[in-house]
Amino acid sequence: MTAVSQGPPPTPVPGPVTDRKTMGGRRRQLGGVGENAGKANWIVKAVLLIICFLWIVPVIGLFITSVRQPDAANATGWWTVLKSPLDATQWTLANYTEVATESNMFRAFINSFAITLPATLIPILIAAFAAYAFTFMEFKGRDVLFIMIVSLLVVPNQVALVPLLQLYGQFGLNGTFPAVWLAHIGFGMPLAIFILRSYMATLPKELIESAKVDGATHFTTFWRLVIPVSVPALASFAIFQFLWVWNDLLVALIFLGPGENEPMTVNLAGLIGQQGQGWQLITAGGFFTMIVPLIVFLSLQRFFIRGMVAGSVKG
Repeated sequence: MTAVSQGPPPTPVPGPVTDRKTMGGRRRQLGGVGENAGKANWIVKAVLLIICFLWIVPVIGLFITSVRQPDAANATGWWTVLKSPLDATQWTLANYTEVATESNMFRAFINSFAITLPATLIPILIAAFAAYAFTFMEFKGRDVLFIMIVSLLVVPNQVALVPLLQLYGQFGLNGTFPAVWLAHIGFGMPLAIFILRSYMATLPKELIESAKVDGATHFTTFWRLVIPVSVPALASFAIFQFLWVWNDLLVALIFLGPGENEPMTVNLAGLIGQQGQGWQLITAGGFFTMIVPLIVFLSLQRFFIRGMVAGSVKG
């Protein structure tokens, strides 16, 4: 008899049983990953909740102090009201009334707008022109000049206050709005150029080249193409600059000081007496100063995130 040769065993065809086993293993693996991800999410949420609570505690203390009686606010801490929060005798709205009517807060509110709006819009306009030049125009020493401007971010602003004060004194600018405008414009310009240039560098070069082919000048390209698509970056810097200038005390105190042109920050600093009394007025006035920055941030926050992450990913 002739021996029959045995070939290699046939490859098993995946059937329903094999498929069920494979899918079951995959489900177990995915289930383990999902469970770990769920645990990680709860840990992250708990940590974020604790951080948010710690962050908001000073705001809670600020509000409680603003509605306390003056004697109680100057003698005890705000947390003492938690022992008897339903005691109506320790609460009052007279602090807000006194701040609004007797401290020239309304005039200081108008002055803050008169300082903040020009000190925010002018740097944006100048920095947008500079960022366009650094991004889309070729000229000798462009990169060196950009590095020099950005390097000014590491220079403390305080080192320029005394020279500026002397310079303004020679031109008679001390105590006027232009003195504060120029100081904030100079301090904010490096950051504005850096943010806008980083954003414009992510724009497609074909957009600018097509405008050149159509005969558009740099001015037309800047206003009709670059500015409309750069709104997120412009809004991001506007938030930074607006909040910085609105909440500034040092520059306003040095170049304006107390008087008719004082902003809200200087007005608030003057509410404290020489003996350290008046903390309830400071806290009440603090909530007046918080209203406008909150409105600005909440209205522009959707642009803020887009402008901040624009230069991080390209393509």
